[in-house]
Amino acid sequence: MSVSVADRVKAVETYIASYCAGDLDGIVSVFADNATVEDPVGTPLVIGKEAIRAFMARGVSMGAKLGLLGAIRCAGDYAAFPFAVTLELEGKPTRIEVIDVFRFDAEGKVVEMRAFFGAENITNA
Repeated sequence: MSVSVADRVKAVETYIASYCAGDLDGIVSVFADNATVEDPVGTPLVIGKEAIRAFMARGVSMGAKLGLLGAIRCAGDYAAFPFAVTLELEGKPTRIEVIDVFRFDAEGKVVEMRAFFGAENITNA
């Protein structure tokens, strides 16, 4: 059985709101125990909730904030969403435009997260 669009949208919204609030428990709550994160695509996988928590803690500790740049798109067991990360890097305000793709399991948990962005998507804000 596929997870509803509403459930997938809620998971994305929870992820973004939790990240902005610095709530690691909230961030990790959307992931399945055996989830993988590839952020950005082409880098080594982060595997499992504890590793994901440690990975997300780095961005949260840097004061990174996430903001949607458009609608959340759902198809099959996936949700894709464009957003911007804003933070300070090397003393400069920085903006990274990203598209994340979440794949969900039957329980509505994210089993795979892939982040699409490159150097051309990073600017000084």
